[in-house]
Amino acid sequence: MKRVSKNFMIFLVLILIGFSCKKEEMVEPPVITNIELGYGNNKTAYPGSDLHIEAAVLSDGKIARILVEIHPEGEHDSKSVSQLRTGSWAFDSTYAGKYAGVKNTEFHEHIDIPATADTGHYHFHFIVTDMEGNQTAFEDELHITTPTDHEVPVIHINTVPELGQPFSNGQTITLSGVVTDDIAIAGIYVALVAESQGFADTLVNHVNTISMLHTHDFHDPASVSFQAQLVVGAAFDNDIPVPKPIIWAPGNYYILVKSPDAYGGNVGFSQRYPIEIQ
Repeated sequence: MKRVSKNFMIFLVLILIGFSCKKEEMVEPPVITNIELGYGNNKTAYPGSDLHIEAAVLSDGKIARILVEIHPEGEHDSKSVSQLRTGSWAFDSTYAGKYAGVKNTEFHEHIDIPATADTGHYHFHFIVTDMEGNQTAFEDELHITTPTDHEVPVIHINTVPELGQPFSNGQTITLSGVVTDDIAIAGIYVALVAESQGFADTLVNHVNTISMLHTHDFHDPASVSFQAQLVVGAAFDNDIPVPKPIIWAPGNYYILVKSPDAYGGNVGFSQRYPIEIQ
């Protein structure tokens, strides 16, 4: 009888240990905090501009993916003849990459909103899934509206190469300045452009030119100081999120700075600053 009782007690202890281990192995769902939807968390975006999204994600288990969904909700505002849009806009994208395989991360992305998007009320979903299959969702309302900011960002250049200054392999090209706006800017792009490309300033972007600087991160988006540097002969430029390989060719180039408005789709341009790559 004592042996049976002893065996029974051992059995109970093993069960309790098993339950305890399972409890210790439980992974809590991810936690989403400090969501910022639109600049200053104003929950507003504009056709032809971009939507700024930030969030802090804390995960007991490693993050597998983050899903962002935006879809129209209810009736849209009526469209004027001068601002016809082709239809409602929806967005659905899964982010892994730098956000996957880590426990904690700062999510920061900018989503382009087409100029054809209808104005009106949209629904925003932010869903984090960890590698254990746990999921946490955040939802909010987003208002896409016609821009009221018609002032273009102003670009002030402080330091710049001399007109037509030659640069050879190993030398550093440097340009600095300040961009100001009455409300906020969305980004700064400093491009090194080959004159042979024949681009109009409006066609210059981070895909088709060499990126000396490409940023959307500002402490004060109404006044941003910047400095762009690039070494001639470098293997990669300074593009984001992934630097592009550079094929250097001697010839005439120019530096161009452009800065889009955060709220109106307006874009400010600097003058062209010509240099020579030897």
